[in-house]
Amino acid sequence: MELRQLRYFVAVAEELHFRRAAERLFISTPTLSQQIRAIEREVGGPLLIRGSHGVELTAAGEVLLTTSRNVLEAAETALRETRAVAQPGNAVFRLGIVNGAPAWLPGRLEALLKARQPGVRIALSTGTSGEQARLLDREEVDLAVLRMPVRLADNLTCTPIADEELGIVMSREHPLAAAVSVEPSNLGDHELIMFARDAAPEVHDSVLSQLRERGATVVLSDSAMSHAQMLQLLPLRPGAIGVGSARTATVPGLVWRPLQPRPLVITYAAAWRTTTRNPLLHTMADALAGGLRLGSS
Repeated sequence: MELRQLRYFVAVAEELHFRRAAERLFISTPTLSQQIRAIEREVGGPLLIRGSHGVELTAAGEVLLTTSRNVLEAAETALRETRAVAQPGNAVFRLGIVNGAPAWLPGRLEALLKARQPGVRIALSTGTSGEQARLLDREEVDLAVLRMPVRLADNLTCTPIADEELGIVMSREHPLAAAVSVEPSNLGDHELIMFARDAAPEVHDSVLSQLRERGATVVLSDSAMSHAQMLQLLPLRPGAIGVGSARTATVPGLVWRPLQPRPLVITYAAAWRTTTRNPLLHTMADALAGGLRLGSS
């Protein structure tokens, strides 16, 4: 059964009259009748009840009308979206990036996208992992980079694409700042300032769990703030510590030290809708789901 035949059948089913349907399709009535009979032979039963004043749909015809409309709509959407990607300068790919991701990560993803479609334009949006997941669910971004773990809706899927080591961030005046690394057992006497759990509960709990698994006795601060606010506060609190990547070492007044002997690692994942029809996203998803891991170089 061809899309052309489905269009013929839908026209007859909507007009309930062969002549009017033929005029709508700009074909002859005998040609239309031949095509409908061909469809009926393929499905193995009548789809229309023909009468002197028009036609009626059989039960099978009602089913085929509903499914045909869905198929034709899907075909039109696929053609429209494929044309948009195929025409340089017209395709826009909406990429969501979790707050605080390494600066090189969106650049590497943009390079992958442009290698597959040189004319694509990329629109970036930022937010927490939870916000990015909600944007995906509402179809407001095509691909989102999230910090794992995160809870996703059933219609979303994700795959790990990059890892980043986390360590201890502290004031240069902190007692542990003189060491080249920090043992988890030495953290128990120091106030740990974390971001608010509501912002990313799964990530918050995962970081604390990893610290405890490594032998740290965590003294969680009553203060909860954004990562940027924590970095501003720590130089003024020489008895407190935070958790962050080596990128925090560039902040004036702070030092970063790795955890030893077992590093603390955070994972970034790419997520997308399993029902997407975006052909460019399909090629990206195939590459990422195949085990591709991104790095800064």
